[in-house]
Amino acid sequence: MTDITKLREDICRFARALHERGLTHGSTGNISVRTPDGGLLVTPTGSSFLTLDPARLSRFDAELAHVEGDKPTKEMPLHRAFYDTRGTAGAIVHLHSCHSVALSMMPDVDPNDFLPHLTPYPIMQLGRVKLLPYFMPGDAAIGDAIRGLAGKRSAVMLANHGPVVAGKSLEAAVYAIEELEAGARLAMMTRGLSPAGLSDGDVAALVSKFDVEWGD
Repeated sequence: MTDITKLREDICRFARALHERGLTHGSTGNISVRTPDGGLLVTPTGSSFLTLDPARLSRFDAELAHVEGDKPTKEMPLHRAFYDTRGTAGAIVHLHSCHSVALSMMPDVDPNDFLPHLTPYPIMQLGRVKLLPYFMPGDAAIGDAIRGLAGKRSAVMLANHGPVVAGKSLEAAVYAIEELEAGARLAMMTRGLSPAGLSDGDVAALVSKFDVEWGD
């Protein structure tokens, strides 16, 4: 099995798992992964994570010209922006997960630190998540907003839309975006109940111990 073949199968396997667990639905969500030659494999526009065909994934060369497969997701501007600004990005996952979208619409959310500090794992895997304003899906302005972060965040939340996470590998990006949704779900479940979250000292200790990229 070639590296490209394995990447194709991995994308479809992880995508199906995300869909089956209800983390995205219908034909929503998109994934991209760096290939060994510096190009990309990308899920096609209008496709369902449940029924992706490895042979029909969109393939881009090292100059990011579309060379094979179906037409790519309309969210290519956000994928390109992450790859352009984060040299460590090996994969990007974007979902329309319900609890994170719900939390993005709450009036008192901190745009610079989207998830409340309730448990350690979102901090360890994501650092601080930046909440970006609403943009129409596919709008090139999403890419501009991500570039404006200068690569300092591995994850952003698109208000009224969904989370986007960049990881060193596809596996890392999938696990991190699952943690983002779990953190948002916990935040919504405990909303208005005055939960006892982590202290500033607890957060600082996690950032130091696990070398978390905390961002500006």
